[in-house]
Amino acid sequence: MMGDLPLLIILNIGTSLVMAVQVNFYFNSVFDRERSKRSKKYWTAAFLPLIFVYLSVALPDLLSSFFAVAVIFMFAQGYDVSQKLKLMFAILYAVLLTLINLILIYLIHPSLAPFGLRTPSNEIPSTLSLAVTMLIGCTIMFAVIQVIRLVVKKRRFPLEPRYTLLFLCVPLISIYLVNVFTLYSVKNIHYFLSIFGFIVLNILVVYMLDTVIARFRLTLQNERLQSQMDYQDANYEKTVHSFKEIKRIIHDTNKQLLVVAEYIERGRGDEAREHIRATLSEIDNAYRRVNTGNLVVDALVTNALNVGQANGIRIDTELGLREPELPIERYDLCVVLGNMLDNAVEASKRIKLAEDRHIRVHIRSSEAALFIRVRNRTEREVTDLRSRKADPDDHGFGLTNIERICTKYGGHMAIETEHRTFDNMVVLPFST
Repeated sequence: MMGDLPLLIILNIGTSLVMAVQVNFYFNSVFDRERSKRSKKYWTAAFLPLIFVYLSVALPDLLSSFFAVAVIFMFAQGYDVSQKLKLMFAILYAVLLTLINLILIYLIHPSLAPFGLRTPSNEIPSTLSLAVTMLIGCTIMFAVIQVIRLVVKKRRFPLEPRYTLLFLCVPLISIYLVNVFTLYSVKNIHYFLSIFGFIVLNILVVYMLDTVIARFRLTLQNERLQSQMDYQDANYEKTVHSFKEIKRIIHDTNKQLLVVAEYIERGRGDEAREHIRATLSEIDNAYRRVNTGNLVVDALVTNALNVGQANGIRIDTELGLREPELPIERYDLCVVLGNMLDNAVEASKRIKLAEDRHIRVHIRSSEAALFIRVRNRTEREVTDLRSRKADPDDHGFGLTNIERICTKYGGHMAIETEHRTFDNMVVLPFST
C-alpha cells in the first residue's frame, strides 16, 4: 500500500483537475458561459484542494455526500444565477456522478456493490483500484455532460442530428476502450497514461464543440443584426422619401400661390378661389398627410398610405397619440410598426379582388402604454400561423422581431385569424 501512495496522490490530483474542467463545462452548459462572474477563478481555485481532500480522505457515506454537494455548490457561486438553480444543478451533477460510480463499482467490484447487489468474491479492491474506478466514472460523466450540452445548445442554436452523433461517438468509444483496458490490461504507468489520454481527448472534443457553437451563435447574431440594420435603413429611406415629398409639394404650392396672387391682383376672385380648390385637391391626392406629431408614426403610416394608394389598397387609419413623444426608442418603434404595416401591405397585394384589399390601422396611446392594431384581409384562410412564419410570402417576416421588442418592454403581441382576416395587436407598456 505504501508503494501505491505516490501513484494514488498523482491519480487524485489528476482526477481533481479533470473534475474541475468537467464541472466548469457542466455549469457553462446549464447556466450559459455569459453568466460567469469574474470571481469564478477564485471559486475554481478553492474547488481544487477541497475536491482533492474529498477524493483522498475516507468519510462516512452521508457526510461524504453532503461534502461533495457543498463543494460543487461552491463552484456554482461563480455564476450569476439564483441560489435555487445553483443548488438544484449541483445536486443533479452529484447524483449523476454517484449513479455512474455505483454502476461501475457493481460491474468492476461486485463485492462492494450496495443495495444488496453484492456477489461473492475473494477479491478485495485496493484504494488505488477504487481511485481508478472514480477516474473511469469521470470519463463516462463527460459523455453525459456532452448529451446535456447538446440538448441545451440545440434548443438555443439547432444542430443537425449527424453532427450530434459525430460528437457523441468520441465519448462512447472512449468509455468502451477504458473499460476494456481496465478489465484486460496490466495496471502500470502506461495504463494510467492511456486513461488520462482518453479524458484529455474528451475535453478537447467538448472544447471544440463549444467553440463551434459559439462561432455559429456569433454568425447567427451578426446575420440578425445585419438584417435589422437593413430594415432600419429601409425605414429611414421611407422617412427621407416622405420629407422629399413634402418639399416637392411646398415647392409646387409656391408656384400655385403666385398664380392665385395674380388672379387676386386682377380682380378675378372667382378664378382665384377655383384655383385654390384645385390646388388643395391636387395636394390631397398627391400626399396622404398624417400628422400625429410623432416622426416615426407619421413617416411609416404615410408611406403605407402612399404604397397602398399605388397598389389599389384602401387603408383606413385611426390615430390618437396622447403625447407626440413616446417613451419608446425610435428604433424599436420602427421595428414594431414597420413590420406590422409591411406585413399587412404585402398580404393585401396578393389579394386578387380589389374590393377585398383593405387595411385598418389603429394606433393610440395612454398614460401607461402604446396600443397598435393592424387588421387586413388575406387571400386565403390562415390555418397554421407557425407554418406561415417560415413562408416568405406571408406574415412570417418580422413577427419574431416584434415579439422580441414586446419582451423587451414587458408587453405582448396577440394575433387573431378568422374569415380570411389577419388581426395583429401589440401593447407596449411605458416604463415608470
